Amino acid sequence: MILTKAQYDEIAQCLVSVPPTRQSLRKLKQRFPSQSQATLLSIFSQEYQKHIKRTHAKHHTSEAIESYYQRYLNGVRKNGAAPVLLELANEVDYAPSLMARIILERFLQKHEEAPPSKSVINSMLRDPSQIPDGVLANQVYQCIVNDCCYGPLVDCIKHAIGHEHEVLLRDLLLEKNLSFLDEDQLRARGYDKTPDFILQVPVAVEGHIIHWIESKASFGDECSHHAYLHDQFWSYWNSFFFSTLRETPGLHRGSSSQHCSMETFSREQVGKSKCLPLSLPFIQG
Repeated sequence: MILTKAQYDEIAQCLVSVPPTRQSLRKLKQRFPSQSQATLLSIFSQEYQKHIKRTHAKHHTSEAIESYYQRYLNGVRKNGAAPVLLELANEVDYAPSLMARIILERFLQKHEEAPPSKSVINSMLRDPSQIPDGVLANQVYQCIVNDCCYGPLVDCIKHAIGHEHEVLLRDLLLEKNLSFLDEDQLRARGYDKTPDFILQVPVAVEGHIIHWIESKASFGDECSHHAYLHDQFWSYWNSFFFSTLRETPGLHRGSSSQHCSMETFSREQVGKSKCLPLSLPFIQG
């Protein structure tokens, strides 16, 4: 579904005053019933991540870390079964999974001889049963399962959704009888950075010539367009000729992709389009 800039701004502005909880998502859906759950969740997540990036530094000063750790210790002494870490994260407006990481690192620094490595921390966050303190393990688990924007559980969900979108897009290309090469086939030919699909015969979608497709299971806002252009799309442009079709669960027009001959479409638009093949040769790298 295509959102206007005004619609997107209204949703983003509404998110400024709501905490990152599932209850907030339900209220958001009630406020904007015409928007899909996937679109609202993606916008919700992106706006919250922007907020966390802006405030990240203040939560990682030595004073802040020590204050959070002492508050955690005092809280679990009073009631170890209470969601102390989760409530602390909500109180200071920080992502629960990131708060769990801070406290876990501080705990290990105190109880281990050597500073904990990043891989050890990540492993314990993925599987809190590895944490040597049972109370802390339960507190970390509560943070992980109640965080809808950060953490290993969210990462797994995002990976699964991304893979699902690629499978759906592959099925759509096959349904349209379009000849293509996927990432694995392109890497076998020696390419290091590749889009999800290269069309061996370019097609026209809504009047635009499409040579390659990059699927993103996220909302296509201005910030993400700029980031993907810098990190991925320009290298695709140089390697695989111009024009792109980027499939998203919601997007708004007027972004950077509109000004560099790159176009963005939803999967629904592609499905409804005739996708007319063009009699142009496939450009070999």
